[in-house]
Amino acid sequence: MSSVKLQKTVDFIRRKVSIRPQVGVILGSGLGVLAAEVKNQQRLHYSELPHFPVSTVEGHEGQFIFGELSGKNVALMQGRFHFYEGYAMEQVVFPVRVMQKLGVRVLLVTNASGGINRDFSSGDLMLITDHLNLMGTNPLIGPNYDDIGPRFPDMSEAYDRELIRIAEEVARKNGLACRKGVYAGLTGPSYETPAEIRYLRTIGADAVGMSTVPEVIVANHAGIRVLGISCVTNMAAGVLPQRLSHAEVMETANRVRDQFITLVKGVLDEVNPE
Repeated sequence: MSSVKLQKTVDFIRRKVSIRPQVGVILGSGLGVLAAEVKNQQRLHYSELPHFPVSTVEGHEGQFIFGELSGKNVALMQGRFHFYEGYAMEQVVFPVRVMQKLGVRVLLVTNASGGINRDFSSGDLMLITDHLNLMGTNPLIGPNYDDIGPRFPDMSEAYDRELIRIAEEVARKNGLACRKGVYAGLTGPSYETPAEIRYLRTIGADAVGMSTVPEVIVANHAGIRVLGISCVTNMAAGVLPQRLSHAEVMETANRVRDQFITLVKGVLDEVNPE
């Protein structure tokens, strides 16, 4: 990451957007519907932003939306970047660095995942309690930016316990069935084999996906509190006798859109971004 490139992107956004975000939201595959709930929107397509990558995956619109959601000023990413798209890790996490410089102190990161825990079902929402970084790399490799965070950041509470408590209470009040579990991050883009899923279950994973982990590591490095919400859009390979497809991911995400919106907006109602 170049500090000069980062500052150029931040300065560009500040010139274009009057909103000063308190909360960042990263929307996963098929979950971009939340963007319609943002009031007083100011939009910037990723292609407009200097040094910014561009989303290439179906279900990722590829734009920043600034505005108000549940009384909080938000910077919402309608679409993220994945390591499997060919981007370097520093590009994958670049938006989190930008949001931190813009003033974001709380990050809600969402994803579509494959269910590994046999008690889960397609369409479940899972609050992420911890993760397994199985991507074979770490976004903090390289020179440390001491003005952002320490060389060796603590990850013992990568997903903020208070934010998880708030999300559980919101789910209870609204009659939402919310799971909790460990998310395994792999590179993709191929789905896992049944043998790999058996391995992941053995080492403690409840769900698996191809994102989230790099952004969460960088957010923690920068002192940003994180809440992770995973939409189990399909059961992982070998759990059910059927093949996997991205179309199923999109279909399931659309099916649970109302529950997802209720949960996120309810959390934002209660969260204190200071």
